Amino acid sequence: MKQLKVVSSIVVCMLFIAGCNLDTTGSPATLPTTDPAPQDGELARVLYVVDGDTIAVELNGVEERVRYIGVNTPERDEVCYEEATDANASLVEGEMVRMVPDVSDRDRYDRLLRYIYVGNTFVNEQLVAYGYAEAVLYEPDDREFDNFHNLEVQAAASGLGCHPTGIFNDGSDRR
Repeated sequence: MKQLKVVSSIVVCMLFIAGCNLDTTGSPATLPTTDPAPQDGELARVLYVVDGDTIAVELNGVEERVRYIGVNTPERDEVCYEEATDANASLVEGEMVRMVPDVSDRDRYDRLLRYIYVGNTFVNEQLVAYGYAEAVLYEPDDREFDNFHNLEVQAAASGLGCHPTGIFNDGSDRR
């Protein structure tokens, strides 16, 4: 019986300590990255960042432009362009990335369409969570849309990233 009390006390202490380390602010800096990156897709080296939602990579010895699926960031002539581009660069510049397709392979500009991972960090998701990208549905590529949309609502409510500028307030999440 005494042993059970000791074990119970240890378990309670461990739970208390673990609870003290939880960040309950909902800050995007604490987004879980416990889901491992999918093992499908292609590995490529990022050559340079084009803008907030596009990169150039070396894939099988060829330079390819890659457009992130499910997100949109400000364009070159729009407010918050530099901030979104810098946010993207901070996640991927010089990194090896895993590029995972959804349904479509390329867009009308011949860019590859992919979800991007650096290790277990889901780059498309992080850009939305930090407020530097908006969730946009480009059908038929919709696998992550609900996730991205929920993260965008949270980022907007918290006034993160580009949201205070109003750049994403066009009233549409479809393209």
